[in-house]
Amino acid sequence: MQNNSKKKRLISGQMLLFEFRNVIGNPYVHIFGVGMPVLMMIIITRAVAGEMPEGPILSAAMTSIFLGIGALIPMATIFMGYGVSHAQELEKGIPQRLELFGIKISVTLCNRILSEMLFMIIAFVIYFAAGYGFAEVEPPTVSGVILYLLCILVLSMILFCLAHAISSLIKKFGATYCVTMILYFVQMILGGMMGISYDNMPSPMQAVAKLLPVTYINRDFGTVWKGEHYNFGPMVQSYLLMGAAAGILLFVTLRKERRELH
Repeated sequence: MQNNSKKKRLISGQMLLFEFRNVIGNPYVHIFGVGMPVLMMIIITRAVAGEMPEGPILSAAMTSIFLGIGALIPMATIFMGYGVSHAQELEKGIPQRLELFGIKISVTLCNRILSEMLFMIIAFVIYFAAGYGFAEVEPPTVSGVILYLLCILVLSMILFCLAHAISSLIKKFGATYCVTMILYFVQMILGGMMGISYDNMPSPMQAVAKLLPVTYINRDFGTVWKGEHYNFGPMVQSYLLMGAAAGILLFVTLRKERRELH
């Protein structure tokens, strides 16, 4: 009974509402997590539509662009948005105050990741509405939708771990903003979202791009979306590698935070 009550207290309605208000009060997630993906998707798909004739090839190109740019939402709302927000809290000593009131790090993290996911769902609803309104997105198979959402969900969890670890190690708003912004654009460039496709990259850039899940989402998910055969091996390897790196960093920073709080 005691263990069950502890598990139940990991998620609190009041705490979840508090964290969700913090998320929606962060201007970075609205600008980079909602506005920028929608704007980029509309601009790029309109540019492609102006250069290609109507037909299946155009629809396939628009679908690939639409799915690839969608990966920017967790990269902005969770990786950059949460990282910057957590760094601000660390500067103000908020985690220490929460600990004094009996709110443990595990409780804070559980409610924060849920609030981040809730906002991301809202962002994707807006993004999909804009996509089907402005782009000729091909109808997906059920398996294609499930796999896309699953990949985005797992990527979001990995990015959350990375964001928490980076901000906890740096502990300064300005430096955290700089680092997360650089890594945000590095992922965009290597993922093929900035006008340079994977095939046109130099060999060293391709070697690094293969390690990033966003590369496969942007380059290959049009195939998965339509339910066609696809080799998931390289994509899974990129998720495992990035997830392992994020997990190790998070473990190290959580142990360091506990020692500092006690």
